[in-house]
Amino acid sequence: MNDKFDELAKNMAQSVTRRGALKKFGVGLAGVVLACFGLANKASANPKPGSPGDRCSDNRPCSTGLICCPTSLQHLNVKYCVVSISQCVQGF
Repeated sequence: MNDKFDELAKNMAQSVTRRGALKKFGVGLAGVVLACFGLANKASANPKPGSPGDRCSDNRPCSTGLICCPTSLQHLNVKYCVVSISQCVQGF
C-alpha cells in the first residue's frame, strides 16, 4: 500500500513546464465550457410544441402562430392550442 502512495506522490511532485500546465488548464477549461453549454441543452426535456386542438400549458407551449387559451372547461383548468382568439371566446 505504501508503494502505491509513494509512486503517486512522486508523480505529483514531478516538475511541469509552464507550457504543459497552461495546455492542461486550457483543455480542462474547454471541457467545462462544452459541458455547460453543450450537455445542458441536450439533457433538458423540451416537449414538442402543441398543434391546433392539443392541450397546452406553461410546460407545453403551442406552436408558433397558435394561441393557448382556456375553453368552456375552465373549472378543470384545461387549455387548448387554437388558431385565433375568436376560438377562445367561443370555447373551442
